[in-house]
Amino acid sequence: MQTEVTITPKFQIHIPVSIRKKIKLSKHGKAIIRAEKSRIVIEPIKDSFASLGGTFKVKNPVKAEKIRNLIDYIGNKNK
Repeated sequence: MQTEVTITPKFQIHIPVSIRKKIKLSKHGKAIIRAEKSRIVIEPIKDSFASLGGTFKVKNPVKAEKIRNLIDYIGNKNK
């Protein structure tokens, strides 16, 4: 498959929908891009830090509303 893209003055490109579908790039993020002889290969990075969300269990979770108080408490405790 081949398609034409425009390279901006900052060397940015838009990856066309047909290519994104072919390489299964479903959302923005990071990818590996490499040059092989006279072609460019793009591979999406599937394992990112954000993908780990909900993987780990916390013994004593802190409610979002109380995080600021906890940060202030720990900050004052370490002074």
